Amino acid sequence: MATVARTSMLGRLGDMTLPIGILAIMAMMVLPLPVVLLDTFFVSNIVLSLLVLMVALHSYRPLDFSSFPSILLIATVLRLALNVASTRIVLSEGHSGSAAAGKVIQAFGEFVIAGNFLVGLLVFAILVIINLVVITKGAGRVSEVSARFTLDAMPGKQMAIDADLNAGLLTPEDAKVRRADVAAEADFYGAMDGASKFVKGDAIAGILILVINVLGGILIGTIQHGLSAGDAAQTYILLSIGDGLVAQIPSLLLSIATAVIVTRVSSSHDMADLIGKQMSLRRAWVPVAGVMALLGMVPGMPNVLFLLAAAGAGAMAYFSREDGDEAVEGEVMPGAAPQAGGAAAAPAGGDESSEGIVPEDVTDNAPISLQIGYGLIQMAGGENGALVSRITGIRKDLSKAMGFVVPGVRIRDDLSLPPNSYRIRIGHRIVGEDQVYPDRKLALPGGASVRKLRGIEVRDPSFGMDAIWILPQQVTEAESDDYVVVEPESVIATHLSQVVTSNAADLIGPDDVQALLDNLSKVTPTLVTSVVPKLVPLHTLTAVLRHLLAGRIPISDLRRILEGLAELSGRNLPPIEMAEALRPSLTPLLLQQLGSITQPLPLITLDPELEQILIRARQAGDLDGGLVVDNGLASTVITSISEAADKAAGEGRTPVIVVASPLRRSFAAFLRPHMPDAIVIGINELPDTRRVEVVAVIGGQAGIPAPNGAR
Repeated sequence: MATVARTSMLGRLGDMTLPIGILAIMAMMVLPLPVVLLDTFFVSNIVLSLLVLMVALHSYRPLDFSSFPSILLIATVLRLALNVASTRIVLSEGHSGSAAAGKVIQAFGEFVIAGNFLVGLLVFAILVIINLVVITKGAGRVSEVSARFTLDAMPGKQMAIDADLNAGLLTPEDAKVRRADVAAEADFYGAMDGASKFVKGDAIAGILILVINVLGGILIGTIQHGLSAGDAAQTYILLSIGDGLVAQIPSLLLSIATAVIVTRVSSSHDMADLIGKQMSLRRAWVPVAGVMALLGMVPGMPNVLFLLAAAGAGAMAYFSREDGDEAVEGEVMPGAAPQAGGAAAAPAGGDESSEGIVPEDVTDNAPISLQIGYGLIQMAGGENGALVSRITGIRKDLSKAMGFVVPGVRIRDDLSLPPNSYRIRIGHRIVGEDQVYPDRKLALPGGASVRKLRGIEVRDPSFGMDAIWILPQQVTEAESDDYVVVEPESVIATHLSQVVTSNAADLIGPDDVQALLDNLSKVTPTLVTSVVPKLVPLHTLTAVLRHLLAGRIPISDLRRILEGLAELSGRNLPPIEMAEALRPSLTPLLLQQLGSITQPLPLITLDPELEQILIRARQAGDLDGGLVVDNGLASTVITSISEAADKAAGEGRTPVIVVASPLRRSFAAFLRPHMPDAIVIGINELPDTRRVEVVAVIGGQAGIPAPNGAR
């Protein structure tokens, strides 16, 4: 109880400190202060200014010091109150000597003047000009522009947060925090725009107070106290300059702190670390060392000093990092960009010790990684790095379509790849690779294309279509001939999207599933706690979700999945059978992504005779669903389905292959190596309320077109 009472008392005292301090500042402007208190307050003012500057230098982002505008106002008022109090003492007691206004003012005045009044006045004037014209004016302009751009960017930032929330990339709590940060940022820069005017006004007030002290002191000394003009000037100019310097030095420190805050870029490093990291470039220090060495050899120059500077710059070049020491490596998140650089070179041979090698050096645990040749680095970094924004948009779309947050894509350069090549990996497994040409565009022929364009003939990595890499000046010609022209970063992004969709089952693990459960428990806590882990263990649920994703079924309706698993829990089924049993209730989520529900769903079906052959092949083959089919028949079936699918795709439709329910899993596995994007569903998975249109019936010898019809 005593501890609680003491803490409460300290809290009340802390709440009272600021109001009492403000009242004390106001009293200083009216009531005369003893010299001892004046010295104490001057020293405290310098301490406060230094503290504010140090906090500003060690802030990672401007909002880390969001109270700065208020502190700046209080410090400015305190300094002006001290000026008023010191002016009163200088004018009333200055005739008694240079120690009349306290030791702090006397020490500053004597140190700067050093027996020469004109030097003292010029030094003070220079300090005021630096503060007012350079630092304060620049900081005020930056504050004004930052406030304007921050306010203009608010709607876009709010829309980006809403988009991330809708895509499942943010929880409602995270979105609330980010909205509060956006509002706080706008308030901060708006306040800084006004607070910078305090600093400017304080500098002007310092000049006026100095003039008043000098002129008023000389008049008072000569008229009221009978001093000679020389004695009066000597005494009052010393006191005035000392008073001005005691005020201007803290003012200069606060002006620097203001400039530091408003020019600060948000980063994970404080200012010293950030500047040191960005300036430690060997290619920058080597020329500096060379120029200093040349100047050190010029006759008449201070050769030793320049050569010492050259040696220092050479040492910095030796210890600085190479430009390529840091690989292009970064997590592509909303609003993020990869780092530029190159891959570190490995030793060519020798008896290398394991000392100094850590697991991170040899293990890349990124779920999705995109390795690019050095010729593609310009697409991933810098101001024109459009690849990152494309991948960010694809991650949002895929996350929304599949029902879980797709992991970030790590982009890094790989010097072992050809310049224009890229490689996509899921974990440590390579799942896609191809080449793009950043200075060209990919032209895909349309149905009415008749002209053959000049360029590099390739096959599109996403759809396997014949395509041509053309020069930018050929775009108009290609589009006039019904070619579809695609940017190189779109080619990579589309290929990545296809690969991620096909391998979605490998991207979700127990931690991801637990995060989905935690989110669902905010809405239906009883359902979650009653199913997981009481009826279905977490690892079993993870396996079921993986099987659903392998079949292109979204897992966004986790509530329905848990309800279905609760009904299946007593049947002791393996995860793959559970997933098959859940598919009829979840397949509509997939079908609604393929097109408007008001349009008939295009279907490709199998001839009943072929279907019976495949069912018997399944029964004679692997009991786990494998098909044992004659090579000729398999080739005919795959070719027929591919032609029918290409024809439907040419009409802008995505067909669905429908087979008998017992055959669905086997037939999907049969097609996957040849048509990874094929969607195979069982007849029992077709929604009763959805109209369908059979666009082709695949027989044993050929695809038999079916008459158009709807059900």
